[in-house]
Amino acid sequence: MTFMHIGKDFTPPDVEGKVTGDAKYAEDFRREGMVFARLLTSPMPSGRIVSIDASAALRMDGVLGIITADDLPPSAPPANPMLASEYVTYIGQPILAVAAISEHVAENALEQIKVQFERRDFVVDPLDSLIEGGPDAYPEGNAMVLTAPEGDENTALVGRIQPVKWPAAEVEKLRMGKEPNGKFTAGWEYGDLDAQFAQCDVIVEESFVTAGYPHQCMEPRTSMVYWENGKCYFHASTQSQSSVNNGLAAMLGIGPENLCLINENTGGGFGSKGTSYPSMGIAGNLSRLLNRPVQLRITREEEFYIGVGRPGMQGWIKIGVKDGGKVAAVDLVIVSDGGPTGQNSASSSAGHISVLYQPDAMRLRNIPIFTNTAPRGAQRGPGQNEMAAALAPIMDKVAKQVGIDRVAFRKMNAANSDSGIYEDQSPVTSAFMAEAIEKGAQMFDWQAKISQPRRRGNKVIGIGVGQGYHGAGGYGYDGLVRIAPSGRVYIHSGVGNLGTYSFAATSRAVAEVLQCSWDNCEIVRARTDSHLPHSSTQGGSNTIFTHSRTNYVAAMDVVTKLKEIAAAEFGGAVDDYSIGEERVFLTSDPAKGMSYGAAAQKAIELGGRYSGGEYPDDIDPITQRAVAGLAGTGLIGVAKDNLPRKGTPPGEIVGFVEIEIDLDTGKIAVLDYVAVADCGTVMHPKGFSQQMNGGGVWGIGMAAYERHVYDPQNGLPANVGLYQSKLPTMLDVPATMANAAADIPDPFNPMGGRGIGEPSQGCAVAAMTSAIADALEGHLFNRVPVTADMILNHVAQNDFGPRPLKLNTF
Repeated sequence: MTFMHIGKDFTPPDVEGKVTGDAKYAEDFRREGMVFARLLTSPMPSGRIVSIDASAALRMDGVLGIITADDLPPSAPPANPMLASEYVTYIGQPILAVAAISEHVAENALEQIKVQFERRDFVVDPLDSLIEGGPDAYPEGNAMVLTAPEGDENTALVGRIQPVKWPAAEVEKLRMGKEPNGKFTAGWEYGDLDAQFAQCDVIVEESFVTAGYPHQCMEPRTSMVYWENGKCYFHASTQSQSSVNNGLAAMLGIGPENLCLINENTGGGFGSKGTSYPSMGIAGNLSRLLNRPVQLRITREEEFYIGVGRPGMQGWIKIGVKDGGKVAAVDLVIVSDGGPTGQNSASSSAGHISVLYQPDAMRLRNIPIFTNTAPRGAQRGPGQNEMAAALAPIMDKVAKQVGIDRVAFRKMNAANSDSGIYEDQSPVTSAFMAEAIEKGAQMFDWQAKISQPRRRGNKVIGIGVGQGYHGAGGYGYDGLVRIAPSGRVYIHSGVGNLGTYSFAATSRAVAEVLQCSWDNCEIVRARTDSHLPHSSTQGGSNTIFTHSRTNYVAAMDVVTKLKEIAAAEFGGAVDDYSIGEERVFLTSDPAKGMSYGAAAQKAIELGGRYSGGEYPDDIDPITQRAVAGLAGTGLIGVAKDNLPRKGTPPGEIVGFVEIEIDLDTGKIAVLDYVAVADCGTVMHPKGFSQQMNGGGVWGIGMAAYERHVYDPQNGLPANVGLYQSKLPTMLDVPATMANAAADIPDPFNPMGGRGIGEPSQGCAVAAMTSAIADALEGHLFNRVPVTADMILNHVAQNDFGPRPLKLNTF
């Protein structure tokens, strides 16, 4: 299909402001009478608050008040409370907030507050808690037991705390790469596992560790909030307008209609800002308590604590292969590091395997263990990318034992459009991973690379291949479009703006359907009082597929109404009319027609469904309020995405990397990187390349640099800043990183696209761990990150190093 706008580059509307510095983030906003809040956080990993004495602070000039847990609705563990009291569960957890005329005064006031704590046992490594006699993160126990079905990755797990212990011998078996016989609290299974393993020619068993680490968002979360006439106006750093609205309103104890959420730009979220979060509730409630505008800025160190991080996992996997390379069976055990809230992604980790390797039978057994470390939550490719990191070199080992090329092995097991995935073996919308693998291997020149000499003095070359996957879209959200009497087209979007520009790329579907100039279109976003529809969060590789569909259905509703208005004006049937050049006209006589602007004016005169006076019954209440707010201002197109659907739209990418390891220093240099996506139609080429390369850089960091580190003796974190938890720089990645797409349209998106934000990281970390093993003659570290000291110890054949499956500690 030939498009006017889709698949072509354009300048997103916020680019100029970001280049010039005019773009505003939450902390850039001020309000008359605004005061500044600072947090007092816990200095210990576990305990309870016995008393708080803030009298000296409250006597200080310029101090206006404090807020504690006593001023807020109660919160039962393992939920993440706005402010802690009876359960203090990690260092850096907010205890109270002080408001003052300046941040300096507020900071000084914190030093005058005396908090008495009762200490409790703490734990930083899940296996230390799982073993009999080990410490627990909560007095009630150490394991998370779900009491409600899992939602999407931005939905908090709902469960209770329960004590679960394993005999020391079973924990040791897990550490040594053997199947443990312990109690699990979650999991799933499909197929006949025993029968499939019985047919296998090759069976490989390995243990593995993927470390958790912070999100490292460039913009620490800030809130600036004020109240007027019972309505809350809230500037925040989020990944969505409409997806955050209901949760934040509940934190503030108001109806969603009494909340205006404002978010023009966000400096990174990666899953950590996909929903409302506790510090938002602190700022909002404190503002109401003081009846003053309040700004609460979070420091870089505080962001490390409260900004949530990727869950770590410790596990064991057994893989069986038959028929010369077909993956027949996978048995998977995961002990999840759930932090203090029990959030984990084990099911998604297992789903990653089911999609990319299509085993005939599979079992997941999982137990989330609470630790007194930073809260965990969704982070780019939650679950899938943790598994991608661990799985790639293990699958290389399987391929080697089968005697098949690593790329051919992945291509043989790739999903296609008829494949089933996950525990229910549900369908995909389409899948062309084999085509992506073939294209990537040619671009990278795989055969030549693996045939080259591998030793260059004291340096060795490693060639790696890895795959990333994430569900790349959803269904059932709403689209909203307005044509004003001027003829200008307004596209309303509740999707957040993280700098990926997918909110803008998907809006171009409206211009495509209406066959109008993009210069005549304006995206309405950033404020919920600008009448924004029910939209997904910008996260989870979701936006491209999901909001191409919502914008398409809203635009099609506009087209229908344009033709109905024209038919009523000029006669004939609706089907007798066409659109083009921003006019609706009689196909047989184009002179009989009207401009979009004239039709919009006519819609206002007609009222009812044409101008928003009536709307479909199935749209979300958020969209209903938006339409009501726009009623009578033009021609309104609004619809819920009820287009045909078929299972999960998969986002899949294959990555190829060439690295060089210095055997004297352990340093890894990345020489070449290529990634090819199976993402349907590329809707915005520059945005696509940005996502592919940005995720690739992060995957390199996940493989070799980033992790949580805690002192097991006192629970103190050792890396709370960007320097200690190092991010890759321009010097750590290739100067050019090639990318491409299979570019085969997905039949369940009218624009053909699927998302790729998540798997762009997963394929890179997988390719890196594959390459590291390849460089070291097949040695499996079975953990990430692989740091220089680990490489040096292996080369020197030293026995010391990380204890098997150790997590969160050196």
